[in-house]
Amino acid sequence: MQFKYVATGLVLTLALAGCQRTSYSPYNDLPSQPAPLQAQPVPSVQGGQLPPPGDASQYPTAPQAGQNMAMGNPAAAAPPANALDVTKEQMVGNWRVSNGGASCDMFLTLTNLGGGSRGGTRGCAGDLTTMGSWEVSGKMVQFKSRAGDVIGRVYKSADNRFDGTMNSGQPVSLSR
Repeated sequence: MQFKYVATGLVLTLALAGCQRTSYSPYNDLPSQPAPLQAQPVPSVQGGQLPPPGDASQYPTAPQAGQNMAMGNPAAAAPPANALDVTKEQMVGNWRVSNGGASCDMFLTLTNLGGGSRGGTRGCAGDLTTMGSWEVSGKMVQFKSRAGDVIGRVYKSADNRFDGTMNSGQPVSLSR
């Protein structure tokens, strides 16, 4: 009987000895800690006194009614004389947007949303992140925020190309 227990223990020990982890992990070769970062030069910091609060001279003057885009008010802009006719149906779909040196995507639908049609952006920055709708007004396409405010306008400059300006003053282009 003693032999039976010894034999069972020996078989069990041999079986467990064969259960070693043999799988490969790509993380085994990584160092335990990342290499330290190199120090970078820091420019000098300057200090000074701020102007007193409430100084009206620090704010630009408000635009007057009737000013056009050349006078700094893109909301009152008119399309250039060479702008091509545009319809809502031409605008529907996906557009590649160039705004302030960056690119992103714009999606325009015919689904009604308040005073325009539903639209949105992906990967955009600035005012375009607030876009919720759009509409055609004459030869211009207006982009509107989710609150319904016009945030920019473009006009058709060529087949599958629109150019214009955001209210911030940055140029914007759409193309397919």
